[in-house]
Amino acid sequence: MFKNMYLVSGPGCPKSVSKLAYFSVPMFGMALLGLLRVAHAQNVSLLSEGEFLNEVPIVLSVSRMPQRLDETPGAVTILDRALIRSTGARDVADLLRYVPGFQVSSSFETNSPQASYHVNLKEYANRIQVMVDGRSVYSPFFWGSTGPGLQAVAIDDIERIEVIRGTNAAAYGARAFLGMINIITRDSLDTMGTTASMAVGDNGIQDALVRLGWGDNQARFRLTADQREDSGLLGAGGRDRVKRFNFRGTLQATGSDRMDMRAGQSVINAGVGTAGSDGAGLRDFLIDTSFVQFDWSRILSTNEDLAVQYSHMEESVKNQVPNTNFSDILMNMGGRSGSDALMAQYTVRMNQNLRSIWGAELRQERNISRVLYDTDAVLETNFYRLFFNAEWRIVPSLVLNAGSMLESNSVSGNTLSPRTMLNWHLVPGQTLRFGSSKAYRPPSTFENFSHQVYRSASLAAAGLPDGEYVNYKARGGLVPESVASSEIGYLGTFDSLQLDVDVRIFDETSTNIIAEKKEANGYTKYYTNIPGGNLDDLTAPRKTHGAEFQLKWRPWQDGRWAIGHLWIDNGQLHPRKPSTSSSLMFTQRFPQGIHFSLMRSHTDAVPEMPNNGVPGPAVDRTDLRIAKELRWGPRKGELSLVVQNFGPAYPDFDPNFQFVRQAYVMLRLEN
Repeated sequence: MFKNMYLVSGPGCPKSVSKLAYFSVPMFGMALLGLLRVAHAQNVSLLSEGEFLNEVPIVLSVSRMPQRLDETPGAVTILDRALIRSTGARDVADLLRYVPGFQVSSSFETNSPQASYHVNLKEYANRIQVMVDGRSVYSPFFWGSTGPGLQAVAIDDIERIEVIRGTNAAAYGARAFLGMINIITRDSLDTMGTTASMAVGDNGIQDALVRLGWGDNQARFRLTADQREDSGLLGAGGRDRVKRFNFRGTLQATGSDRMDMRAGQSVINAGVGTAGSDGAGLRDFLIDTSFVQFDWSRILSTNEDLAVQYSHMEESVKNQVPNTNFSDILMNMGGRSGSDALMAQYTVRMNQNLRSIWGAELRQERNISRVLYDTDAVLETNFYRLFFNAEWRIVPSLVLNAGSMLESNSVSGNTLSPRTMLNWHLVPGQTLRFGSSKAYRPPSTFENFSHQVYRSASLAAAGLPDGEYVNYKARGGLVPESVASSEIGYLGTFDSLQLDVDVRIFDETSTNIIAEKKEANGYTKYYTNIPGGNLDDLTAPRKTHGAEFQLKWRPWQDGRWAIGHLWIDNGQLHPRKPSTSSSLMFTQRFPQGIHFSLMRSHTDAVPEMPNNGVPGPAVDRTDLRIAKELRWGPRKGELSLVVQNFGPAYPDFDPNFQFVRQAYVMLRLEN
């Protein structure tokens, strides 16, 4: 049952190869050099394509060890490359509407399209972790928002996306508070040659991609440049553009050692704001993010491997607009942030029934913004993490996963996030899973230290004390949010029916929720811990419970149905009322290379929309995609038509912003 494939580790690795981590060269270069001086070991075979594409998928992201889907310590949704292309989605955020429990926005208003899990969308979706090939891509500048990270790579470069539905802090720390998304890009070996695509359509859609891949098994490289552009939501500020450049190189000198190098830049330039709004008028909003990442892995023996990762990120934000009431005030909400991360992990199989992984991670985040913090100083937060996860096959039918993350935050102190999960194979193809976990989310730099103040003569003339308008003023003393989660899961495979079923029943109790409040003056805002969040009774912890399921059905050749549904009671409506969301996807491949896809999603009404807090209506959306494969000699391509939102326009992020029906045509060519 346990082959070498179970040993090779790394959530960023698209097939068998280890890769994982994150960290800083100036601070930790000597440590990295020391780790690289590991003695050479014997060659062993890596995970084969056949093993990776087994009927039971191998999941890379939950425990940091590759595991069968029915043996992971948590519920996972896998969005593979075929499904991603079938949806016609233009970014990762849009894809997440097909994952149970997610709410999605296409708005660029506060940073970029984003998604939240088990909580209503806010201005900054910051209670989930997003990773690209094992590298954290949340924004330190935007309160830990995952929005910019969801735009980090071209959707055509993605091999698959693993979405962990539920806390994963035991393996990845604070940001995996309620869930985690790991975007795994394609191996350079799978993208050799030249690829070009262009899409044009309604609402000013102008998407384009050019990709070049070259090399061989020992050294291979990929360079991708692409853009995503349209006129934005109806009623929003203007055109939205995302331009990206990504490079990946892989060196495999021996069967034991591998080095992956990545670098890239993404520039989000969006028209945001509302005409005539005081302090939020029409303007261009720019987020410029660049990164480098190095992954090194070595297979030490048939039972051991070592992985090291370093990454560096820089983020620059420009966002300023004149104040309509006070002409001498320029509302500037820009600044810079950065991070360095270094991680090392060691995986070992003690015997046929027990294997484990442990490691350490060092991460530093920096924020600089005079307007947000009323200082030119660099605000630093350092994270020190130790993690351990073990998988023990007690008997052939029982698998116990146990692990924890010990995390020290230089600002908010120490936390311990444990997890225990038992997977019971009742009979082949039928598995029950039950267990519990705990997670913490430390306050962001802005929540802890914000001091957003505007000073001018006109403010003094208007009677404000000291001529100051203080928009945010931190009080300090915040403690991390916490969530205790328990779940029961069921995975069933019915070969005779070509049916897969995944059910998760969950209970989550949150305490010390960080919420925004106003001072007695009626305008200065601050953050504070409250016991339970947005409940009728704020003196009690917030309790959320519900159920979600996924169903995949292949009733006939080349036809596929996928259904997802969430029922949740999170106490956020008054009077208290459970809510639901659902999705349905049908795909069919016809002769002559014709592909047909039909997608539908539904979200119940929400108690408040992110931009202004008013209630939002239920949303139903239906999309269609038709594609025709093209071939001439060794070359191939595809011509596709996508129609998004067959129904009426619906409000997105703000009641005045509407997602209208739009269609586009895409031509894709490969050589």
